[in-house]
Parts: sequence; C-alpha cells; structure tokens
Amino acid sequence: MTSFAHWLALSILGLILAACSSTPPPPDWQMNVKGSVERAADAWLSGNSKIELVEFARARSEVARTGRPDLLARVELLRCATRVAALEFEPCAGYEALAADAAPDEQAYARYLEGKAQPADAALLPEVHRGLAGGSALPDGALAGIQDPLSRLVAAGVLLRRRQATPGVITQAVGAASAQGWRRPLLAWLKVEQQRAQAGGAADEVERIQRRIDMVLVPER
Repeated sequence: MTSFAHWLALSILGLILAACSSTPPPPDWQMNVKGSVERAADAWLSGNSKIELVEFARARSEVARTGRPDLLARVELLRCATRVAALEFEPCAGYEALAADAAPDEQAYARYLEGKAQPADAALLPEVHRGLAGGSALPDGALAGIQDPLSRLVAAGVLLRRRQATPGVITQAVGAASAQGWRRPLLAWLKVEQQRAQAGGAADEVERIQRRIDMVLVPER
C-alpha cells in the first residue's frame, strides 16, 4: 500500500479502505473508490482540476451505489481536506448536504477541518490528527510527527485556520508540498511565507520566495 493509500486508511475513508486486507476480496466498488479518490486528490493537488472532477465524480457514483450517506460524507470530507491542505477554506458544501446522516467520526472530522475541533473530538479523529485536536501538542512538534505529506498539509492548514501556524509550521508545509510536486498547496504556502517575510521587512527573502513562486506558477490544466 502506498503512503497515500496508508493516509487514506488512517483518515476519514478508513472504513472503506480497511477492506484492502479482508478475506474474501472486497467488492469492486470499494477498490474503485480507493483508486478514484487517490487519483482525484493527487490531480487536484497537482493543479489538474479536470482530472479531479472526473475521478471524484466516479468515486461519488461508486459510493452512491451502496445507498449509504455516511460513506458518501466521508468521500466529500476527503475532498474538503485537500482544499484545507491548499488553504482554500470555503464551506464543505458536499459534506454539509449529508451532515444529518453523518456518523460522529465524520462530524468530528468536519469540525476539525473547520478549525473548530474540541478536545472531546480527538478520540474520533484519525490518529495522526488527534494531538492537534486535543490542544496539548505544540504546533511545530505535532506537525513534525506526521509522516504522511497530505496529512501534514491538512494539519498545517487547520493550524493556519486557527491562527496557530508558526514560521516552523509554514516551513514544514512548504517542504511537504514541494517534495510531492503538489503545485497548488505549494503556491498557497509560499504566498503565506512571503507575506510573513514582507511583514518582517525582509526584502531579500520576499524576492527569493517570489522567484520560487514564478517557477511553480503555470496555467492550470
């Protein structure tokens, strides 16, 4: 299982992907959802919205075959998590339409993505995010302990949304996005880093970051 699929197994889609190791083999729809959500997330983070739309629609259609709104809510939350990773904090409309039938785990994860998780939500979240939800961990250290790059970016986005993103958090987020070649979150976090440099009057640093932004900035596909 790839690191990205491992993150999914720990995330809000854990119930679906846990079937990867089950016996007998899982139904086709589960494997189809797994592949589609992976491809959708990677495409969107890389800046390819057209592929993301196709793959997400396929994943949503496969889950709809089950008639289970709780599973569909998980897929919608995964999509919203990629937005938080790239600092796009619009309402999670797809999930909100299903929230009435969401389970406590999904409700807690939705609050987490909104930056509104409470300590009581920690036990309901994917393990890698529990420290931040509990409020006891220092941001830099908690983020450094998250090995999966997407999970790290989601956590960093939540911290920024809660106004708790330190310079160390920003640096870690830039590094995670850069290492994966994920253009969309990289640009978002570089701009945050540049704004910090501007506020501190570091003109040389502002120019250095702008050169990186210019390198990454290409028309969206």
